[in-house]
Amino acid sequence: MADETELNLNELDEEVVSEAQDEDEVEEVYADDEKTEITSRELEAVYDIPVQVSAVLGKQTMQVSQLLKLGRGAVVELDRKVGEAIDIYVNNRLVARGEVVIVEERLGVTMTEIIKSDRTQ
Repeated sequence: MADETELNLNELDEEVVSEAQDEDEVEEVYADDEKTEITSRELEAVYDIPVQVSAVLGKQTMQVSQLLKLGRGAVVELDRKVGEAIDIYVNNRLVARGEVVIVEERLGVTMTEIIKSDRTQ
């Protein structure tokens, strides 16, 4: 009898989840090492929050005296090679790597790798 009750409860749980998935897309979110399901309707509150997206071609460290000597037409050599992936940051957090592309007459970035980071930082 207990097995039948458990089976019915399991079936009920599956029906509730499938109904929720029909109404909203269910996403798994990890908070404090516990898995939580959040529907897309619940996430709508954050959709309009602006974020800053930056694509970094490369970096260079120099002394202030070297910086002051730079003038029009000066070339600053970066730490990346041609064709090497660039870093893509969202709110100063590295989230992806990608390649520079041209979209009509503007520069764009194609994401080629998503960076999974530890959220405890």
